[in-house]
Amino acid sequence: MKQKILILGAGRAATALIDYLLNEAVKNDWFVTVADYDEALAKQKVGNASNGKAVQLNIKNTSKRRELIQAVDIVISLLPVNLHYLVVKDCLKYKKHIVTASYLSQEMYGLDREAREAAIVMVGEMGLDPGIDHMSAMEKIDALRADNCKITAFRSYTGGLVSKDNLQDNPWNYKFTWNPRNVVLAGQGTAQFMSEGKYKYIPYNRVFQRLDTIQVEGIGKLEAYVNRDSLLYKTLYHLEDIPTLIRYTLRYPGYCRAWNALVKLGWTDDTYPIIDSELMTYRDLLESYLRGVFKQYPAGYNLRHHLADFLRIDRSDPIMEKLEWLGIFDQTPIKLKNASPAMILQDLLMKKWALQAADQDLIVMQHQFDYEKKGKNYRLVSTMKMYGKDSVHTAMSKLVGLPIGIFVKLILQEKLKLRGVHIPVIPEAYAPVLTELAGLGVVFDDQVQAITMKD
Repeated sequence: MKQKILILGAGRAATALIDYLLNEAVKNDWFVTVADYDEALAKQKVGNASNGKAVQLNIKNTSKRRELIQAVDIVISLLPVNLHYLVVKDCLKYKKHIVTASYLSQEMYGLDREAREAAIVMVGEMGLDPGIDHMSAMEKIDALRADNCKITAFRSYTGGLVSKDNLQDNPWNYKFTWNPRNVVLAGQGTAQFMSEGKYKYIPYNRVFQRLDTIQVEGIGKLEAYVNRDSLLYKTLYHLEDIPTLIRYTLRYPGYCRAWNALVKLGWTDDTYPIIDSELMTYRDLLESYLRGVFKQYPAGYNLRHHLADFLRIDRSDPIMEKLEWLGIFDQTPIKLKNASPAMILQDLLMKKWALQAADQDLIVMQHQFDYEKKGKNYRLVSTMKMYGKDSVHTAMSKLVGLPIGIFVKLILQEKLKLRGVHIPVIPEAYAPVLTELAGLGVVFDDQVQAITMKD
């Protein structure tokens, strides 16, 4: 009987996954259904493939959703994380495997027994970050342990960037290559990590001020801000006794200081609506925030100068160029009704930071492992970088989609017997995926150097 795959979501991260599975469908006599709220987008992604079709789906249409899930062998959810639970419950009910790229919630982990009883596998964090970061890190960690090395520090860096050749007119040196909302809300909460045996905590108002840097061959210096809760990975990676463990997000130099200005201004806040926002301009909004700081403006005041004074930066600071380029001083109507500051900022950035058709995105991932072996100290630096082809065939799409597609193939070919709830941190899951990824050009360059402890 022909095996059937259902992909829920045909957005920017789905292109490489759909292409991969449609190609494998021809080889393995499978059938791929791509469902999206935007049927035209789904049809565009499927094209004229003989072993695939596109359908329209509102994921909250219970009967249509269940009809599609019942008809297949495995489901891939590329939906927003808050919608996964609808699909997961149906997959349990109808005993269908499910794979996602999203972080697994505690609720999902709590379904492990039910998934095993249903003889299905439910896999999350099978994309880029999370996903390839897990697999590539665990491959190195397991290899170091097998070589009787004691790991003393683990630092992991990942960034979704754009080729500098496509940023000549963009002083932020950044464009959207993944979910814009996630970019706007990035860093919120308190960053937590270990450094030299000490717990460290950085609240959101300081995340973009506490920066480190790395050098990447062929790219140069990148700045890094601490990413979420690194402490979770002590258990996930079995590094409970490690003195230093930090995960970072990468940006080109200068981005974080300027983004921190928007944080200080309050424009990344998503917790309340701006009253009559649809009647305001960006300049109106900016003035309304600064009025909360300055009781009154003198005659002939300069809004740019007041903003620089509020940010406590020089009026000629490059941050001001970046903010002016965004258009926050302009009398351009916002047009969004009852929108939060974060929604207004996202809408503005989607116009300014959109990928153009020929733009090439760039993914950089680097792991640094400090370890002891036979009384000497070493650092293993493992780096992967990949450029996209254009705004549709992006490196982001490739590195999110290919691990999912490979894992789905392994399940359908019964080369993996996993059942229950998992992320790809065990050799049975990561080894075959990394092997095929390497053949598709996803390769880590490893460099080992002797170090002193102060390095």
